[in-house]
Amino acid sequence: MKDIEQLNHTIIEFYEKLSSWEQSVVRGKGFSLPQVHIVEILGAHGAMRMKELADKIGVTTGTLTVQVDKMVQAELIQRRPHESDRRSILVDLTEKGVEMYQEHDHLHLSLTQDITAQLDDVERKNLLMYLTKMNQEF
Repeated sequence: MKDIEQLNHTIIEFYEKLSSWEQSVVRGKGFSLPQVHIVEILGAHGAMRMKELADKIGVTTGTLTVQVDKMVQAELIQRRPHESDRRSILVDLTEKGVEMYQEHDHLHLSLTQDITAQLDDVERKNLLMYLTKMNQEF
């Protein structure tokens, strides 16, 4: 039981440090952390329906609509009709949004390189495998 408690505290500590890093990266950019997360999701997965995006972020479509409206005004994302479902609207990154995604993704890559610099190739592969398994639980 002691191991699981230590693992619990270590995961929480990592989450808090990563969250703090995210806040520091976003601070002063003029965008909120939820907006950056929307850019990250659309950048990684491409255009999607509002409901799909809301589910990925863990918010209601009503809450998402407020963010999307702000992001459309900031020219980060655009709404467009779905090709096969006329009732659905897709949201997708604009050119400005793609640039923001690439910049932020590069920062994530640099962080990943920094925090895994002490790991050898086998340890990195194991970490990837463990994190992948953990992510499947969500």
